Amino acid sequence: ITRALARAQAYLASMQEVSDKISFPQVEEAVLELWDRINAFETSMKKSEGRPAFSFYDGPPFATGLPHYGHILAGTIKDTVTRYAHQTGHHVIRRFGWDTHGLPIEFEIDKLFGVKTKEDVLNMGIPKYNQECRNIVMRYAGEWEKTVRRLGRWIDMKNNYKTLDTTYMESVWWVFASLYEKGLVYRGFKVMAYSTGCTTPLSNMEAGMDYRNVSDPSVIVSFPLLDEEDVALVAWTTTPWTLPSNLAVCVNPVMEYVKVFDKTRKTHFIMAKSRLSELYKNGEKNPDIEIKATMKGKDLGGKRYQPPFNYFIQEGEKGAFRVLVDSFVTDDAGTGVVHCAPAFGEEDYRVCLANGVIVKGEGIICPIDANGRFTEQVPNYKGVHVKAADKDIIQELKQNKRLVQRGEIVHSYPFCWRSETPLIYRAVPSWFVRAEDLRDRLRRNNEQTYWVPDFVKDKRFDNWLKDARDWAISRNRYWGTPLPIWISEDREEIVVIKSIKMLEELTGVSGITDLHRESIDHLTIPSKQGKGTLRRVEEVFDCWFESGSMPYAQNHYPFENEELFKSSFPADFIAEGIDQTRGWFYSLLVLSTALFDKPPFKNVVVNGLVLAADGKKMSKRLKNYPDPVGVVHLHGADALRMYLINSPVVRGDDLRFQEKGVKDVVKDLLLPWFNAFRFCVQNIIRLDAAWAKEGARRFAPDTKASVKSANVMDIWVLASTQTLIRYVREEMAAYHLSTVMPRLVKFIGQLTNWYVRLNRKRLKGGAGNEDAYTALNVLYEVLLTLCKTMAPFTPFFTENMYQTLKLVLPAAEQEDSVHYLMFPEPRADAMNEAVERSVGNMQAVIELVRAARDRRKTPIKFPLRKIQVITKDEGYLKDLESLKQYILEELNLRSLELTTNESAFVELVAQPDFKKLGTRLRGASNAVSKALQGLDQAQLRQFYETGKVDVEGHTIVREEMNLLRRFKGDTTNQEPSWDNEVLTVLDLEVDQELVDQGLAREVTNRVQRLRKKAGVIPTDPIQVFVEVRGNGKEADDLRRVIEQQQATIRATTAVGVHDSKYRPMPSKILKDELAEVNGVPLYVVIAPVYYVVGGKIEKTLAGTNVQPDDVAALLLSRNHAVLTEQIKNNNGRYKVSLNGSSLELVLGEDFFAGSDDRVAKSK
Repeated sequence: ITRALARAQAYLASMQEVSDKISFPQVEEAVLELWDRINAFETSMKKSEGRPAFSFYDGPPFATGLPHYGHILAGTIKDTVTRYAHQTGHHVIRRFGWDTHGLPIEFEIDKLFGVKTKEDVLNMGIPKYNQECRNIVMRYAGEWEKTVRRLGRWIDMKNNYKTLDTTYMESVWWVFASLYEKGLVYRGFKVMAYSTGCTTPLSNMEAGMDYRNVSDPSVIVSFPLLDEEDVALVAWTTTPWTLPSNLAVCVNPVMEYVKVFDKTRKTHFIMAKSRLSELYKNGEKNPDIEIKATMKGKDLGGKRYQPPFNYFIQEGEKGAFRVLVDSFVTDDAGTGVVHCAPAFGEEDYRVCLANGVIVKGEGIICPIDANGRFTEQVPNYKGVHVKAADKDIIQELKQNKRLVQRGEIVHSYPFCWRSETPLIYRAVPSWFVRAEDLRDRLRRNNEQTYWVPDFVKDKRFDNWLKDARDWAISRNRYWGTPLPIWISEDREEIVVIKSIKMLEELTGVSGITDLHRESIDHLTIPSKQGKGTLRRVEEVFDCWFESGSMPYAQNHYPFENEELFKSSFPADFIAEGIDQTRGWFYSLLVLSTALFDKPPFKNVVVNGLVLAADGKKMSKRLKNYPDPVGVVHLHGADALRMYLINSPVVRGDDLRFQEKGVKDVVKDLLLPWFNAFRFCVQNIIRLDAAWAKEGARRFAPDTKASVKSANVMDIWVLASTQTLIRYVREEMAAYHLSTVMPRLVKFIGQLTNWYVRLNRKRLKGGAGNEDAYTALNVLYEVLLTLCKTMAPFTPFFTENMYQTLKLVLPAAEQEDSVHYLMFPEPRADAMNEAVERSVGNMQAVIELVRAARDRRKTPIKFPLRKIQVITKDEGYLKDLESLKQYILEELNLRSLELTTNESAFVELVAQPDFKKLGTRLRGASNAVSKALQGLDQAQLRQFYETGKVDVEGHTIVREEMNLLRRFKGDTTNQEPSWDNEVLTVLDLEVDQELVDQGLAREVTNRVQRLRKKAGVIPTDPIQVFVEVRGNGKEADDLRRVIEQQQATIRATTAVGVHDSKYRPMPSKILKDELAEVNGVPLYVVIAPVYYVVGGKIEKTLAGTNVQPDDVAALLLSRNHAVLTEQIKNNNGRYKVSLNGSSLELVLGEDFFAGSDDRVAKSK
């Protein structure tokens, strides 16, 4: 008994703590403390052990920067899906990872120490350079952990993996060695995108990550032929810096070329005929030129020319400076003549190699260093960055009379995604994975995966796979996993290391604990072929190769955790931004296909990009977005999560971030939801208090009782809840977060704006305590079910509510956290599609009438006589009839008229589609259109029902004629509204009775408003007094209405509203206010309930020294609860000594239990 009492007291205390105001950020902080106290995440993982596994891979971010909205979005998607998987009966290992190698870290060190060249690094020393990288790798890890925790994401950040871990790096070596053994790795010399800012080549996927519109020089240069005097080919380029390295020009074999005489320049130029307008306005019609000859491109093949610069003139003896022929040349830009510098263009390299201008395996002309500066091979520009040299090169061309035309072009150009510097293309030696050989397998494995949205898979990603190029996986850098390749000086003997054990065996060095360059570069391997000593190549892995290895490396596979890997590969689910299509998604697929011929994941959700409000990329420098941490502190993590997931960004589209959107989630979703929860709790307390007076039971939820309710709104809200559960399960199984969130938002709106509002009186006990219990039992079940359903989406607020709601459950059914509970299953016994349809029809009519009131500026607070609803659907009208009372109360109407006689209210108007009729009937269309407009109502109704009509010998179908429906009645005092098949007509005529009821509603509004300001809850005993201050008809009408409409007012306020003459003096006041009703001042007082004198008091006091005010003051001074108990125990009498007189006062005669009692007795 003691334990039961203690539990009941704790329950009541907890319930009463639900204030009318809430700070969602503060609630979330309290929830975080709860989770820490109970080790919520760790406990949930223990509870789920033994369940079917749901595997999840978390793409590793860099910890060198703070988390931004893109990270928060992806993290929210991941957290929502994995929480849902846990709640649906799975064991979900969620392990955080860190990308700790590569350019992002090196770039920070380069800025910090002013490192600009390879020589700078070598002077600094690789050991020191890498140590500095190691020092900053986890610079913002603490901030990341705080942010991830604050956002409510449950993921293991203690048992994380890092790409710098020796175990991780060893698995990367195994991946590479496995590919090498399969013949999928080679060293090649290839023209690649190259970052001069980071001094390393980039893969195709990296090169495509950051395109920008830039202005570049656009020049046309002459290439004089050696065998024709005064004749030159002209070529167009936007990279003048490549001209010193020119070795050939190329033309299309079948394209038509012309030799024109330029009358102004007094010389001959050869270019594509279709491109004459590039150099001459109006092309061949330009009067300043004369076409002298026409030829095919193949006719130009082999001709020799004078190069624009003589730095490599000796190459002419090896076959350079010739006209080559190849179909890659097109006439969509330029002159139809392409200048070729094989070191700086992929097609240039291919064509020159095919025509013997360069030889495979031999060095080619590439006069720039690792930093993109000209070397001594081009002495005029030695030490100058290539892009900076453009201007001077153009000037030299002009001086040498080789510049034909100069201009500027704005075009899309690739930039380095890390250093934000323009990329160049240059031939570099690199190690490649043969992705081109894997194309078919890559596409086949991609077909086995499921993507949301699907267009990313079918279009963007598949197109990338279709044209997959060999993947350059090596980088000429320092901080990364070194390539495990030891090679002889002549490069003929190669050893690829697969493990630390193998390295120790071959080098004879034991105890290797680190695999970074400073720890292994000095290790050598004796040649088995008599080639001396094998040394490691300088390159390190592209960080994308490392992150693509995470399915294996995070668990140190295959060296340990073999069973763990097999049970989690491929992953059930991954999620990242759309920018990872050519990044992590691609690297994962290439490696898993190469290793196991399997896709690395089964399901992937791809989000769009989060942009600033102006549509631009978020920029710290521009400060064009609000700080994420500040937004969470101001509005809460749940609001931010909901805003992001309920936006186009989860459909792969971009989102322009608006803080107002987060604020609106609080206002439109969380606050109404909270108010429904608080209202439920308040009324459970009220009901328990009422039952306590009767010695009856306490509130206890009963799911079996809830479905037995005969109340149609109870049936509806329970059925809607089951429909919601079923829908969420179906859509989450398809990873459709974008469809789930709007449905959840809509349901909360239905709960708060329809069920609670339409049942407010029932829930407050207006129809008796038993009916209140029925309604509260239903509302409680819906709120508890909604907590479980919404837990993956709004983890904080659902937890906060659950901690209160669970207290009325049996102890065996209580859990420490809502996140330990399973996702609800739809209850078959609570489903009812017919009632859902009926209420849906009711809501449609109510919305139509609300809109009609708005148009006629007649607020709901003013009662109106009637509404007519017209439709041919008899079932629709039956639905409305069954819900008639709700419609009348919600719309403040007196009557509802329903009819199927549409013809009495509506006339149809034909609206032919002239365009469609004209296309089909041509000359007959005018006569047909005229005939259609002359159809009578009977014919139009037949067309409406059948969808066709015959006129002028032609059959016209629904697609060729629209029907407009027009209200036939007088709209002076009627307002029609349409909704597909339904017409509503609102009667706007008013009489004195309606005016009085409207005034009563206004008085009620002022009382309720003051009640809220006073902080009074429904269970608080109060009394209300009003004083109409003013004279004239309006004031008299208001006094009359207050007197006559007491029943109307009490129906809402649950207390009488009495004239201030009934308020004794002195008296206590909780809150007072001078309000206004229709321009008349109305003084409103809310006071606590206390005993008041009246009735026979003066007769009782006759012959004593006691005045009625003395008794009133005495009663007011006593504790109300104690006094009530004394009077009850004394059978309604109160004995007291006052001013020397002994008095016995009788309740109901000399004094009363408040003004309500006094007024009732006086009447």
